[in-house]
Amino acid sequence: MDYMASRKAWIEKELPVFLQRASIPSKLKDSMVYSLMAGGKRIRPVLLFATLDTLGEKEEKGLATAIALEMIHTYSLIHDDLPAMDNDELRRGKPTNHVVFGEATATLAGDGLLTCAFQIIAADDQLSDACKSGLVLRLARAAGPEGMVGGQEDDLEAEDKFLSLEELMSVHRRKTGKLIKFPVEAAALIAGASEQEEKSLSGYADHLGLAFQIGDDILDIAGNEKDLGKPIGSDLVNHKNTYVSLLTVNGAREKLAEHIQRAKGFLSEGKFDGGILSELADYLLHRTS
Repeated sequence: MDYMASRKAWIEKELPVFLQRASIPSKLKDSMVYSLMAGGKRIRPVLLFATLDTLGEKEEKGLATAIALEMIHTYSLIHDDLPAMDNDELRRGKPTNHVVFGEATATLAGDGLLTCAFQIIAADDQLSDACKSGLVLRLARAAGPEGMVGGQEDDLEAEDKFLSLEELMSVHRRKTGKLIKFPVEAAALIAGASEQEEKSLSGYADHLGLAFQIGDDILDIAGNEKDLGKPIGSDLVNHKNTYVSLLTVNGAREKLAEHIQRAKGFLSEGKFDGGILSELADYLLHRTS
């Protein structure tokens, strides 16, 4: 997908600029940049840019927010990989942060990325103070204990327990879905979308977030280790509740397709179908990493 490739290249060019200019202890800076630039799909920033484009707003107005969002996503991965959490030694085919820099510095690198994210939004001179305040509030909710962090705790508490499909969806709406939903809603705020437009885009993003997690669960079992850049089967080893463990691989694939279809239904409702957001939904349906 050409759009995704071009926006991925753009965000990766801009991601390290703030850290390179900031006065940060050298080892900590190296640790932060190491994980921030370790690759990945950059789906969250791309979603933000694509939603701005769909709403007829300049994508440049979302650049600082996109950088902040990717910093928060990266911090969560650093902390996920720590021995106290998933204890992973590979991320995207490279040694995880704590393996390279030590557990203490890796923890601080995650803390640093988290707090830098809000600094970057607050300093964005392209947006009004009211818009920046709204973005900070939404991002804090999406990333914090009401969102991703709370979902991670739910996920830990659910290990070695059996969750129903509804309970699993509730976990993943917070753990993964909130930070997939945020860029779409952030773009709607930046672009001054109408209430109806925001409602349609929010419904799209809700189902996209669930689809993203289902895809991850499928790839953890049926993916290619080289494409994923980490060992497959880690969810099974860690006794995680997944859509595959609950529904089987084929059942999870059916559920993935269902959520993609429902996401695209919300695009049709808002008269946004047939564009970049629809293409991104199709990408998530067929992705291999």
